Amino acid sequence: QVHLVESGGGLVQAGGSLRLSCAASGRTFDIYAMAWFRQAPGKERDFVGVWRTDSMGYYADSVKGRFTISRDSAKDTVYLQMNSLKPEDTGVYYCAARSTSGTGYAEQGYHYWGQGTQVTVSS
Repeated sequence: QVHLVESGGGLVQAGGSLRLSCAASGRTFDIYAMAWFRQAPGKERDFVGVWRTDSMGYYADSVKGRFTISRDSAKDTVYLQMNSLKPEDTGVYYCAARSTSGTGYAEQGYHYWGQGTQVTVSS
């Protein structure tokens, strides 16, 4: 089992920045990828970005160039640095982890999920 805890959400004005954290505990040595998804009010949960053990970060087109995923292996923590935030970035951000290989862009394959953290970007 892997337990994930997100933090760092909040309210920010458009153009501002936030950094989300996702701390993993448990069988972290099994983790192949950790990703961020988000769910806007009334919409489905969408892929934001993924960190994989065998590659650099990959991002949804909507956040490319603005968001960056990084990992502190000593802390078993993945970060999502969000810059130039827009009102459409508003939503609940979820951290997810998987032990199986794959692109990591879809929810399927992620066995572990955090509780989510709210990000609100005001215009």
